[in-house]
Amino acid sequence: MPLTRDDVRVRLDEQNVRFLRLQFSDIMGRNKNVEVPRSQFDKALDGEIMFDGSSVQGFARIEESDMLLKPDMGTFLVFPSMIEGDARGKVARLICDITHPDGQPFEGDPRYVLKRQIERLQALGFDDMLTGPEPEFFLFARDGDGTPTTVTNDAAGYFDLAPVDRGEDARRDMVNALVEMGFEIEAAHHEVAPGQHEIDFKYAGAMTTADNIATFRMVVKRVALLHGLHATFMPKPVAGINGSGMHIHLSLFRDGDNAFFDPKAEHQLSHTAKNWIAGLLEHAQGLVAVTNPLVNSYKRLTPGYEAPTNIAWSVSNRSALIRIPARRGIGTRCELRMPDPSCNPYLALAVIMAAGLDGIERNLIPPPAIARNIYQMSVRDRRRHKIKELPYTLREALTALKGDRVAREALGRHAFEHLADAKSKEFDAYRITVHDWELDQYLAEY
Repeated sequence: MPLTRDDVRVRLDEQNVRFLRLQFSDIMGRNKNVEVPRSQFDKALDGEIMFDGSSVQGFARIEESDMLLKPDMGTFLVFPSMIEGDARGKVARLICDITHPDGQPFEGDPRYVLKRQIERLQALGFDDMLTGPEPEFFLFARDGDGTPTTVTNDAAGYFDLAPVDRGEDARRDMVNALVEMGFEIEAAHHEVAPGQHEIDFKYAGAMTTADNIATFRMVVKRVALLHGLHATFMPKPVAGINGSGMHIHLSLFRDGDNAFFDPKAEHQLSHTAKNWIAGLLEHAQGLVAVTNPLVNSYKRLTPGYEAPTNIAWSVSNRSALIRIPARRGIGTRCELRMPDPSCNPYLALAVIMAAGLDGIERNLIPPPAIARNIYQMSVRDRRRHKIKELPYTLREALTALKGDRVAREALGRHAFEHLADAKSKEFDAYRITVHDWELDQYLAEY
């Protein structure tokens, strides 16, 4: 049974919580919070804590800035002592929806954007979109002043162990903290690049997964800091090695059954699964500005570093945008491989869901699955198979987003306009900056 307001109030008292953190996300996916002491718990639980929305990126204009935090009681948890020290008192957390003072949902709230797509999915008869992320991150050393560097704290590779994997202790503490907070961790290991790690947690419904990603990033950064390290979800912090992705496993369920599984169909994928895959392929170029939102994201999406660049699907290799893992039955799913962990998880899952649902509603059929390694295919072969490419830069991605009606409508006017404006300014700032590479190449030569 979901927690009620009274359940949370009892737990706050039973666990002697002294501070309650009301958490939400801005349009960029950054965690924001207001923390209240025990004297304000009842007011907070009743959704009466107000904040200035004009001070949060992508929210409101100054003349309409008052907003309320409405806590989702199902997101209640108490932070472990290693995250928030008991010396100053226990700290609990509730993730909040944002409303106007009259109680109406704020259309630019990333959680509201995702809620609208979940309602659309359920109106089509599905239970939820089960979602399993695989977030990767780097652990870097800090200098004497505590400033993050790009010096990795190990030279390990995929699945290596200590002493080569010197991030093992920090990673184990991250897992312990997450488990104490209710996460079901499925795997934790060193990734391919030096200093790169991955922690996978169990799939859940779309909203729960988005909340979990937001919490996961906070915990990883906090535990790394306690170990004197810097954890970053920047997609490509070091040139010449693999970047960090966040592959997302997706499946739809109807009446408790996996709607992607059909034992008699080709690849044992149902018609619904094929429609869903076709929708993702159809809108991939329009989604990528949301799933890969940084200038830096496109330095990961290059051939040769295990990141997809081609819009195709496969049941056998990892060079395609969408891969179908081998498991069937209740575990039938597709793996979308281009997202990275810098994305706003609410907005990313919303546009992904919208694309898949568009494929179902329009009965789109994908091209045949590609069995070959796409990186090794000639240009002529790619054209013959009608394989398109993902955008090369954030500017190209924004152009594709603006031209994709399904992605725009999924975001809603407010979120779309504020996101597009912020990201256009980000790219322009990058474009006019003179970088070290340019000085190295041109200063002496010209």
